[in-house]
Order: sequence, then structure tokens, then C-alpha cells
Amino acid sequence: MAAAAALARLEQKQPRARGPTSQDLIRNQVRKELPAEASVSGSSQASGTNMIAEPKEEGSTHLAAPGVYFTCPLTGAILRKDQRDTRIKEAILSHFSTDPVAASIMKIHTFNKDRDRVKLGVDTIAKYLDNIHLHPEEEKYRKIKLQNKVFQERINCLEGAHEFFEAIGFQKTLLPVPDQEGPEEFYVLSEAALAKPESLERHKEQLLCGEPVRATLIRQRRVFRPSPMASQFDLPPDFFNLTTEEAKREQKLRSEAVERLSMLRTKAMREKEEQREMRKYTYTLLRVRLPDGCLLQGTFYARERVAALYSFVREALQNDWLPFELLASCGQKLSEDENLAFNECGLVPSALLTFSWDMAVLEDIKAAGAKPDSSILKPELLLAIEKLS
Repeated sequence: MAAAAALARLEQKQPRARGPTSQDLIRNQVRKELPAEASVSGSSQASGTNMIAEPKEEGSTHLAAPGVYFTCPLTGAILRKDQRDTRIKEAILSHFSTDPVAASIMKIHTFNKDRDRVKLGVDTIAKYLDNIHLHPEEEKYRKIKLQNKVFQERINCLEGAHEFFEAIGFQKTLLPVPDQEGPEEFYVLSEAALAKPESLERHKEQLLCGEPVRATLIRQRRVFRPSPMASQFDLPPDFFNLTTEEAKREQKLRSEAVERLSMLRTKAMREKEEQREMRKYTYTLLRVRLPDGCLLQGTFYARERVAALYSFVREALQNDWLPFELLASCGQKLSEDENLAFNECGLVPSALLTFSWDMAVLEDIKAAGAKPDSSILKPELLLAIEKLS
């Protein structure tokens, strides 16, 4: 709500921004207003956490997580899964009034999902601008025929491309065409834009270096007291590509058939089924049981690498320099260096892992007459510790 209020005020500002343009500039404009909004809200989140309020629906059970949430990189607003794409597009469109070049670049890279087509179109636009830069005196390079086959096939199909041309100084103009009865529409570079070749070169580089604006998955880090329910996960529908009911029904049918089919399936059939299983989940909820029994929980993409979990755990440790290991429930050691995704390790849509210090290092510390801090997690995280229910 704070971010939305800040964004609304930003949209009301009429003067256009000057100077360098980037996602960072837009993001900073909004975030300058967030501290004031946050102080008014009276929220009391613990330092270092990114909690989301639990849903208060009638008849709802205690979910392991309230859902899957994201942060908009442009406004800082917290978005539900079903809001993510729409709100990011709205944030991009809202910035055309303040920085049309940056907004059009973000639109090209974000609104168009075919990455190969985007690259082809962007490279073609860059070629147009290179020709102008290399041949500033030749008028033919300053005109682009809109009905040109290359323009139609590579550029006209891209959302945001026309806005980009207009933002950097091209104007639509009807011009006569030799051996043709009527005029045709062209983009013609204005004299003012031609007089600033360094600006055109900068905009070209910005376009080439552009990336899709993607929402950041919120980890929703939580710490729980020791609990016999550590391995129980009641997940919300957000964690499934299937609905919760479909997933439960399929799991039941699969359990009933596994004994009968296990001896009949070939290796190729089993591998194909495993690949199909991995694609069912987009997110996973992971818990790590610490040596004192406390639980550290976070939300991840199913296709993220194991190294992301190691980083997540390390950020929560009081002694983050000490090496440690993570073990899956089957006792399998998960190596931080292996380039494996969670779904490749079978850690979807949820999993409980066990944390252990590197015993060799602990022995070295003891031999040196020292001992690690008795507190495993950072004090600020322990202030927000919860009961798992």
C-alpha cells in the first residue's frame, strides 16, 4: 500500500526526468517515499525478515505459508502471484510520462515473451542507429520506411518498438516514393536528435543491455521453535501448477499404483515420469532443522540451484563464516558446488533438511582453545521466532 501511494504521487508529477535513465533511477524515485509511508503504517516487522500477513479466511487451516509473493523491482510493492505480471506492466506504462526512453526499453524486453524475436528486433534497431552514427551526412539512413519488409517482420511486431523510436527523436512523416503514385509513411530522425549523436549511441547501448523487468520472489523467511510437526507441510494452491485437489488426487492414485508398476516400467519410462513430475511445481517451501531443533523456512523457485539455499541459510547464521552441510531427509548430502536444482533433487513442492556444522572445522576450533557462539541464528531472527502449528 505504501509503495502504491508513492507510485500514485510519482505519476502526478508532470516535468520529465533529465539525465541518465535506468531501472535504478525509477526505483529510487519511488523508494525515497517509502520510509515515510512505512512509518505511518505502524507495521512491526522484525529486522531482517520479509513476512507476509497470514490469510484470515473462514474455515482455513494453518498453512505452512500464506502464499507466494513478489516484490516489484520498480516500485517496491508487494504483489500476489496473480497480480505479478499485471502490476509490473502497469508500473512500466506509468513511467512513459517521466522517462519514455527507459519505459519503452523496459516494455520491449518485458511485454514480448519470445526472447529470440526480441533479440532479432533489438539488433535490427541497433543496426539502424549504427548506420546513422557512421554516416551522419547521408540522409537515407535517417529515414526508415515503415512498410519495409525487414521493419514489418522484425520490429513492427514488438510491443514498445514504436514508442522507442519516437522517444529517441524519430517522427512519423508521409514522404513521396519514386515510381509510386501515393506517399508512404516513414520514421524520420529529427534535426535536434541528429545534433546529439552521443545520446543516440547511449540509447542504443541501453536498448542492447536491456533485460525483462521481473518480480523478485519474496523468501518469506520464518523461524520456528522445535516441533514434531517439522516435516508436515500444508501448502497453499500457489505452490502447485495443478490445483491442490488435483495434486492430492494424483498423489493418491500414484501411491496405489506404484507397487504394481514398479517392476513393469523400463528405465526410460521411469525417467520420463520423473521429468514430468519435476515440471509440475514452480515453487518449493524448504525448512532447515538446526542443531538446536529450531527451524528456518523459506520459499524458492523449484528450478533454483541448491547454492541459493546455502546462501539463504548462511545469511541467517550468527557465525556465517563457519562451513556447514545440508542433508536431505534420506540422508543425502547436498553439495553447494553441485549445479543441481531443487526439483532435480526431489525437494519439491516442500522438504525438510538437516543442518550440521563441518565437524573437522569444529574440532580445529576446539583444539585452538575456542568455541563457536552458542547461538546459531542471528539475534534479530530469534526475536521473531514462532510456534509451528
